[in-house]
Amino acid sequence: MDGGVSGFNRLYGCFLHLLRPLDGLGPLALRLFVGPIFILAGWNKLTGINDVAAWFGNPDWGLGLPAPVLMAWLAALTEYLGGIALLLGLGVRLAAIPLMVVMAVAAVTAHWQYGWHALPEQTLTMPWEWREDLIEEAVVRRERAVELLKAHGNYNWLTEAGSFTVLKNGIEFAATYFVMVLALLCTGGGRYVSLDYWIARRRGLLAE
Repeated sequence: MDGGVSGFNRLYGCFLHLLRPLDGLGPLALRLFVGPIFILAGWNKLTGINDVAAWFGNPDWGLGLPAPVLMAWLAALTEYLGGIALLLGLGVRLAAIPLMVVMAVAAVTAHWQYGWHALPEQTLTMPWEWREDLIEEAVVRRERAVELLKAHGNYNWLTEAGSFTVLKNGIEFAATYFVMVLALLCTGGGRYVSLDYWIARRRGLLAE
C-alpha cells in the first residue's frame, strides 16, 4: 500500500515538474482576455469624458457620485493604463489594485440594484441572485416586445444577428472582472510571459 502511494507521489511530482514551464499560461490567458476589455472601456471613457462625468454626477438619470469629473478621469485612466499594463505584463500586481477598486465601485454604484445576472436568465446560473423580480419583469417585457416586433416589424431580419433580449445589467460582469484581476494580483503576470518576470530575473529577484 505504501509503495503504491509512494509511486503515485513520484508520478504526480514528475507531472508537476513537466507542467512547471507552463505556469505562466494561466495568467497570460487572463491578461489577454481582460486587458483589451479594460483598454477599450478606458478609451471610450477618455474620448467621451464630459458625457461620462455628467452620468457619474447626475442624481436623476446617473450615478450621483461626488466629484464626478475627478471620478470620471480616475476611472478612465485606471482602466486604460491598467489594461495596457495587464496586456504587457508590466506592473501587473500594482495595476490590479486600482482596477479592482474601479470594478468594486462600478458593481456597487451602477449595477448592484439590478442584482447578479447581466441578462434575465430564466434558469438561474447563480443561486445568489437577489433580484429575481427583475428577471420575471424582464421576461414579460421581452415577450411583449417580440410580439410587437413580429406584428409590426421584419422580425426575421431583426433577429438575424441574434435573438432579442432585455439587458438586466446586474453585477455579473463587474464581479467576473474583479475575480480575474484578483487572480492576477495573487499570481502576477506569469512565468516567462510577462515583462515583470524578465525584469525580476534580470535583477536577480527570482528563485528559479
